[in-house]
Amino acid sequence: MQITDLRARLRDLGANPKHEERVLRLWACAQPQDHGKRPLDSFLPKPLREALPQLTVELSALATLQSQHPGEDGSVRLLVGLGDGQTVESVLLPRDRAQALCISTQVGCAVGCVFCMTGTGGLLRQLTSGEIVAQVALARRAFADRPIRKVVFMGMGEPAHNLDAVLQAIQLLGTGGAIAHKQIVFSTVGDPRVFERLPGERVRPALALSLHSSKPALREQLLPRAPRMTPSALVEAGEAYARATGYPIQYQWTLIEGVNDGDDEIDGIATLLHGKYALMNLIPFNAVPGMPWKRPSWERAAEMARSLHRRGVLTKLRQSAGQDVEGGCGQLRARGLEQSAQTAQAGATALRQPIPIALARSPRST
Repeated sequence: MQITDLRARLRDLGANPKHEERVLRLWACAQPQDHGKRPLDSFLPKPLREALPQLTVELSALATLQSQHPGEDGSVRLLVGLGDGQTVESVLLPRDRAQALCISTQVGCAVGCVFCMTGTGGLLRQLTSGEIVAQVALARRAFADRPIRKVVFMGMGEPAHNLDAVLQAIQLLGTGGAIAHKQIVFSTVGDPRVFERLPGERVRPALALSLHSSKPALREQLLPRAPRMTPSALVEAGEAYARATGYPIQYQWTLIEGVNDGDDEIDGIATLLHGKYALMNLIPFNAVPGMPWKRPSWERAAEMARSLHRRGVLTKLRQSAGQDVEGGCGQLRARGLEQSAQTAQAGATALRQPIPIALARSPRST
């Protein structure tokens, strides 16, 4: 369900623009449609009133909570079921991160970042704008004691590859959804369409740009199917957007031992970002079996952050939320698929002579 289709349906039921915005606002904020002191029959048209119960059921079914995995750091990883049986992941971030929710925009991802679990399976389908907003509504219902004030488009998928649906969701969240514009963060590997479309939108989110290397050739290896923007071109486009919106750009850098944690990369970052309206987020890779990469020592990561600070680059050293529950992006979904396959296999072997089968365990990621 796209939000544009939902709006058209409401209009067909007799809703005027105020009625329409009210229904969408209450849904995005996880409030019942009869919320408020005024009885519905005093201001909503009868066809709309009669349709609201069924509509509420349909909206709730867009995203359902399959499982939740609390972390010691205060984060909660959510495995979210969609109407067609597919699953995606959302993350309620630790309490000291402005009650932020990280949400997904695709089932899978086509970019194929070599250090990311989600990218190993490719892109299965796009999420609708309704399914994107439904993740926020779901988290608000499930965790009413942790009001969500920030939404980060940094879960499964590349938002720029589902741009129309993502922008529909952003417009609703930034208006009726009660999220401040600068508290909506659009994370992307870099796509010219982002820099063309976002400046003209009513709600202009903050940007988080995946950099990961200052070297063009290495960045292409790490992000094999990202648009061919060089690091300097990406920073130039980001700087223009930052100055236009007044929001600093967050640059994302997954630190991988022996790959992009050297002094040469410190020099490259300093050259790219010195004097820019920017924040560098250094995120040590979550080393796991099945992938060849390792995370650098915390001491090395901290030294990189200090070196960048000394060279005039505002830098934060981050930890991935929920590491203790193996909740890196894509891992919960992969575990769910593996468990389903094992269950199906167990059912099948009960009906025939058992045949030994070794199920390959999905690799983990950040």
